[in-house]
Amino acid sequence: MEVPDLSNMDSEKFGCLDQVKRVWAVGAIHGAVHILKTLHEELLPRFQTGDRLVYLGNYFGNEHTATQTLDELLITRRKLMAIGDISEPGAFVYLRGAREEMLTKLLQLQYAPNPSEVMDWLLGHHLGAVLESYGTKENIARAIAREGTVSISKWTSSLRRTINTYPGHSALLNSLRRAAFTRQGSILFVHASIDVSRPMTMQKDNFWWDNGRFDDISAAYYGFSRIVRGYDHSNKGLRLNNPHTATLDGGSGRGGTLNAVCFSVEGDVMDHISIQP
Repeated sequence: MEVPDLSNMDSEKFGCLDQVKRVWAVGAIHGAVHILKTLHEELLPRFQTGDRLVYLGNYFGNEHTATQTLDELLITRRKLMAIGDISEPGAFVYLRGAREEMLTKLLQLQYAPNPSEVMDWLLGHHLGAVLESYGTKENIARAIAREGTVSISKWTSSLRRTINTYPGHSALLNSLRRAAFTRQGSILFVHASIDVSRPMTMQKDNFWWDNGRFDDISAAYYGFSRIVRGYDHSNKGLRLNNPHTATLDGGSGRGGTLNAVCFSVEGDVMDHISIQP
Protein backbone atom coordinates (compact mmCIF):
# COMPACT_ATOMS: atom_id res chain seq x y z
CA MET A 1 0.00 0.00 0.00
CA GLU A 2 1.25 3.51 -0.84
CA VAL A 3 2.25 5.47 2.26
CA PRO A 4 1.07 9.09 2.13
CA ASP A 5 3.63 11.88 2.32
CA LEU A 6 2.85 13.64 5.59
CA SER A 7 6.08 15.58 5.94
CA ASN A 8 4.65 18.96 4.97
CA MET A 9 1.42 18.85 6.96
CA ASP A 10 0.80 21.97 9.06
CA SER A 11 1.10 20.89 12.70
CA GLU A 12 -1.12 23.81 13.76
CA LYS A 13 -3.98 22.32 11.71
CA PHE A 14 -3.34 18.56 11.78
CA GLY A 15 -2.40 16.26 14.61
CA CYS A 16 0.31 13.66 14.05
CA LEU A 17 0.40 10.60 16.30
CA ASP A 18 3.99 9.38 16.42
CA GLN A 19 5.61 6.20 17.78
CA VAL A 20 2.19 4.58 18.02
CA LYS A 21 1.40 1.06 19.14
CA ARG A 22 -2.37 1.57 19.45
CA VAL A 23 -4.77 4.50 19.17
CA TRP A 24 -7.86 5.02 21.30
CA ALA A 25 -10.49 7.20 19.60
CA VAL A 26 -13.51 8.68 21.41
CA GLY A 27 -16.67 9.50 19.49
CA ALA A 28 -18.77 12.67 19.71
CA ILE A 29 -19.57 13.42 23.36
CA HIS A 30 -22.28 16.08 22.95
CA GLY A 31 -21.99 17.26 26.54
CA ALA A 32 -22.80 13.89 28.14
CA VAL A 33 -20.26 14.49 30.87
CA HIS A 34 -21.55 11.80 33.24
CA ILE A 35 -21.11 8.95 30.77
CA LEU A 36 -17.80 10.52 29.68
CA LYS A 37 -16.56 10.18 33.26
CA THR A 38 -17.66 6.54 33.32
CA LEU A 39 -15.93 5.89 30.00
CA HIS A 40 -12.72 7.43 31.33
CA GLU A 41 -12.90 5.22 34.42
CA GLU A 42 -12.89 2.17 32.15
CA LEU A 43 -10.35 3.60 29.71
CA LEU A 44 -7.58 4.52 32.13
CA PRO A 45 -6.81 0.96 33.32
CA ARG A 46 -6.68 -0.25 29.69
CA PHE A 47 -4.26 2.43 28.50
CA GLN A 48 -0.86 0.91 27.70
CA THR A 49 2.62 2.20 26.94
CA GLY A 50 2.63 3.38 23.34
CA ASP A 51 -1.11 4.08 23.27
CA ARG A 52 -2.37 7.40 21.91
CA LEU A 53 -5.72 9.12 22.49
CA VAL A 54 -7.83 11.09 19.99
CA TYR A 55 -11.10 12.86 20.78
CA LEU A 56 -13.15 13.33 17.63
CA GLY A 57 -14.98 16.60 18.35
CA ASN A 58 -18.44 17.80 19.36
CA TYR A 59 -17.60 18.05 23.03
CA PHE A 60 -20.53 20.44 23.53
CA GLY A 61 -24.16 19.35 23.52
CA ASN A 62 -27.61 20.73 24.24
CA GLU A 63 -27.21 20.71 28.03
CA HIS A 64 -25.38 23.32 30.10
CA THR A 65 -22.36 21.07 30.62
CA ALA A 66 -19.72 22.69 28.38
CA THR A 67 -17.43 23.75 31.21
CA GLN A 68 -17.77 20.42 33.01
CA THR A 69 -17.01 18.50 29.82
CA LEU A 70 -13.81 20.41 29.10
CA ASP A 71 -12.79 20.03 32.75
CA GLU A 72 -13.23 16.26 32.47
CA LEU A 73 -11.09 16.11 29.32
CA LEU A 74 -8.32 18.06 31.04
CA ILE A 75 -8.50 16.03 34.26
CA THR A 76 -8.21 12.76 32.33
CA ARG A 77 -5.23 14.10 30.38
CA ARG A 78 -3.48 14.91 33.67
CA LYS A 79 -4.28 11.48 35.11
CA LEU A 80 -2.79 9.72 32.11
CA MET A 81 0.31 11.91 32.07
CA ALA A 82 0.82 11.30 35.80
CA ILE A 83 1.18 7.58 35.17
CA GLY A 84 4.66 8.25 33.83
CA ASP A 85 5.95 6.19 30.93
CA ILE A 86 2.46 5.57 29.57
CA SER A 87 1.79 9.02 28.28
CA GLU A 88 3.23 12.37 27.21
CA PRO A 89 1.77 15.64 25.82
CA GLY A 90 2.06 14.50 22.19
CA ALA A 91 -0.02 11.42 22.95
CA PHE A 92 -3.27 13.43 22.87
CA VAL A 93 -5.09 15.05 19.96
CA TYR A 94 -8.40 16.90 20.17
CA LEU A 95 -10.28 17.45 16.92
CA ARG A 96 -12.49 20.41 16.16
CA GLY A 97 -16.12 19.39 15.81
CA ALA A 98 -19.03 21.28 14.32
CA ARG A 99 -20.01 22.61 17.76
CA GLU A 100 -16.52 23.92 18.43
CA GLU A 101 -16.41 25.49 14.96
CA MET A 102 -19.65 27.28 15.83
CA LEU A 103 -18.08 28.66 19.01
CA THR A 104 -15.16 29.95 16.95
CA LYS A 105 -17.57 31.73 14.61
CA LEU A 106 -19.38 33.19 17.61
CA LEU A 107 -16.16 34.61 19.03
CA GLN A 108 -15.56 36.31 15.67
CA LEU A 109 -19.11 37.63 15.37
CA GLN A 110 -18.02 41.27 15.00
CA TYR A 111 -16.53 40.41 11.59
CA ALA A 112 -19.75 38.92 10.21
CA PRO A 113 -21.61 41.07 7.64
CA ASN A 114 -24.94 40.00 9.19
CA PRO A 115 -24.21 39.28 12.88
CA SER A 116 -27.84 39.03 14.01
CA GLU A 117 -28.60 36.35 11.40
CA VAL A 118 -25.43 34.46 12.31
CA MET A 119 -26.34 34.60 16.00
CA ASP A 120 -29.87 33.34 15.30
CA TRP A 121 -28.42 30.43 13.30
CA LEU A 122 -25.90 29.54 16.00
CA LEU A 123 -28.49 29.63 18.76
CA GLY A 124 -30.84 27.62 16.57
CA HIS A 125 -28.14 24.94 16.54
CA HIS A 126 -28.03 24.79 20.35
CA LEU A 127 -24.96 26.94 20.96
CA GLY A 128 -26.98 28.75 23.60
CA ALA A 129 -26.20 25.91 26.01
CA VAL A 130 -22.49 26.67 25.66
CA LEU A 131 -23.07 30.39 26.23
CA GLU A 132 -25.12 29.72 29.34
CA SER A 133 -22.40 27.42 30.67
CA TYR A 134 -20.08 30.43 30.51
CA GLY A 135 -22.66 32.74 32.06
CA THR A 136 -24.46 34.45 29.15
CA LYS A 137 -28.20 34.12 28.54
CA GLU A 138 -29.48 33.55 25.01
CA ASN A 139 -31.66 36.66 25.05
CA ILE A 140 -28.66 38.82 25.97
CA ALA A 141 -26.62 37.32 23.14
CA ARG A 142 -29.41 37.95 20.63
CA ALA A 143 -29.78 41.55 21.77
CA ILE A 144 -26.05 42.29 21.53
CA ALA A 145 -25.90 40.77 18.03
CA ARG A 146 -28.37 43.45 16.91
CA GLU A 147 -26.16 46.27 18.16
CA GLY A 148 -23.16 47.79 16.41
CA THR A 149 -19.70 46.35 15.79
CA VAL A 150 -18.20 48.08 18.85
CA SER A 151 -20.76 46.53 21.23
CA ILE A 152 -20.34 43.09 19.67
CA SER A 153 -16.53 43.33 19.90
CA LYS A 154 -16.74 44.25 23.59
CA TRP A 155 -19.06 41.31 24.21
CA THR A 156 -16.93 38.72 22.38
CA SER A 157 -13.84 40.02 24.20
CA SER A 158 -15.70 39.64 27.49
CA LEU A 159 -16.70 36.09 26.57
CA ARG A 160 -13.07 35.25 25.78
CA ARG A 161 -12.02 36.61 29.17
CA THR A 162 -14.68 34.49 30.84
CA ILE A 163 -13.43 31.36 29.08
CA ASN A 164 -9.91 32.27 30.20
CA THR A 165 -11.02 32.15 33.83
CA TYR A 166 -11.55 28.39 33.51
CA PRO A 167 -8.08 26.81 33.80
CA GLY A 168 -6.99 25.13 30.58
CA HIS A 169 -10.13 25.85 28.56
CA SER A 170 -8.66 28.45 26.21
CA ALA A 171 -5.52 26.37 25.67
CA LEU A 172 -7.59 23.30 24.85
CA LEU A 173 -9.89 25.19 22.45
CA ASN A 174 -6.86 26.76 20.76
CA SER A 175 -5.24 23.34 20.32
CA LEU A 176 -8.09 21.78 18.34
CA ARG A 177 -6.99 20.18 15.08
CA ARG A 178 -8.88 19.71 11.81
CA ALA A 179 -7.90 16.04 11.50
CA ALA A 180 -5.29 13.63 12.86
CA PHE A 181 -3.28 10.74 11.49
CA THR A 182 -0.76 8.16 12.54
CA ARG A 183 2.82 8.80 11.44
CA GLN A 184 2.76 5.42 9.68
CA GLY A 185 0.01 6.83 7.47
CA SER A 186 -2.46 3.99 8.03
CA ILE A 187 -5.33 5.74 9.86
CA LEU A 188 -6.92 9.15 9.36
CA PHE A 189 -9.19 10.55 12.10
CA VAL A 190 -11.85 13.12 11.21
CA HIS A 191 -14.83 14.67 12.94
CA ALA A 192 -17.76 14.06 10.57
CA SER A 193 -16.73 13.42 6.98
CA ILE A 194 -14.30 14.05 4.16
CA ASP A 195 -14.43 14.76 0.44
CA VAL A 196 -12.33 11.96 -1.03
CA SER A 197 -11.87 13.90 -4.28
CA ARG A 198 -9.76 16.49 -2.45
CA PRO A 199 -6.46 16.20 -0.54
CA MET A 200 -6.51 16.90 3.19
CA THR A 201 -5.16 20.40 2.77
CA MET A 202 -8.09 21.30 0.49
CA GLN A 203 -10.96 20.03 2.67
CA LYS A 204 -11.92 23.44 4.15
CA ASP A 205 -15.05 22.75 6.25
CA ASN A 206 -15.71 19.26 4.87
CA PHE A 207 -14.27 17.83 8.08
CA TRP A 208 -17.05 19.37 10.18
CA TRP A 209 -20.19 19.03 8.08
CA ASP A 210 -21.45 15.54 7.25
CA ASN A 211 -21.90 15.19 3.47
CA GLY A 212 -23.89 11.95 3.78
CA ARG A 213 -21.40 9.97 1.67
CA PHE A 214 -18.99 8.75 4.32
CA ASP A 215 -20.30 5.17 4.28
CA ASP A 216 -19.80 5.06 0.50
CA ILE A 217 -16.00 5.30 0.78
CA SER A 218 -14.78 2.02 -0.72
CA ALA A 219 -11.06 2.52 -1.24
CA ALA A 220 -7.99 3.87 0.51
CA TYR A 221 -7.82 7.66 0.62
CA TYR A 222 -4.41 9.06 -0.34
CA GLY A 223 -2.80 5.96 1.12
CA PHE A 224 -4.82 5.88 4.35
CA SER A 225 -6.27 2.41 4.71
CA ARG A 226 -8.97 3.51 7.16
CA ILE A 227 -10.79 6.74 8.01
CA VAL A 228 -12.35 6.99 11.47
CA ARG A 229 -14.99 9.59 12.29
CA GLY A 230 -16.63 10.62 15.54
CA TYR A 231 -19.93 12.19 14.45
CA ASP A 232 -22.75 10.95 12.24
CA HIS A 233 -25.49 13.49 11.55
CA SER A 234 -27.92 10.69 10.63
CA ASN A 235 -27.35 9.04 14.03
CA LYS A 236 -27.22 5.49 12.65
CA GLY A 237 -25.02 4.22 15.48
CA LEU A 238 -21.63 2.57 15.82
CA ARG A 239 -20.29 1.02 12.61
CA LEU A 240 -16.96 -0.81 12.58
CA ASN A 241 -17.37 -3.40 9.82
CA ASN A 242 -16.54 -1.29 6.77
CA PRO A 243 -12.93 -2.10 5.79
CA HIS A 244 -12.12 1.52 4.89
CA THR A 245 -14.17 3.53 7.40
CA ALA A 246 -15.40 3.44 10.98
CA THR A 247 -18.10 5.55 12.65
CA LEU A 248 -17.88 5.84 16.44
CA ASP A 249 -20.94 8.01 17.08
CA GLY A 250 -23.36 5.98 19.20
CA GLY A 251 -25.70 8.89 19.88
CA SER A 252 -24.05 10.23 23.04
CA GLY A 253 -25.93 13.27 24.31
CA ARG A 254 -28.94 12.22 22.22
CA GLY A 255 -30.02 9.23 24.27
CA GLY A 256 -27.39 6.83 22.92
CA THR A 257 -24.00 5.44 23.86
CA LEU A 258 -20.55 6.98 24.05
CA ASN A 259 -17.89 4.85 22.39
CA ALA A 260 -14.13 4.58 22.67
CA VAL A 261 -12.50 2.21 20.19
CA CYS A 262 -8.87 1.08 20.22
CA PHE A 263 -7.23 0.60 16.81
CA SER A 264 -3.98 -1.08 15.85
CA VAL A 265 -1.61 0.90 13.63
CA GLU A 266 -3.08 -1.05 10.67
CA GLY A 267 -6.60 0.12 11.56
CA ASP A 268 -7.90 -3.13 13.08
CA VAL A 269 -10.19 -2.94 16.13
CA MET A 270 -8.32 -4.11 19.23
CA ASP A 271 -10.68 -3.06 22.05
CA HIS A 272 -13.98 -1.26 22.52
CA ILE A 273 -15.70 0.55 25.38
CA SER A 274 -19.38 1.50 25.09
CA ILE A 275 -21.17 3.43 27.86
CA GLN A 276 -24.94 3.67 28.05
CA PRO A 277 -26.62 6.84 29.38
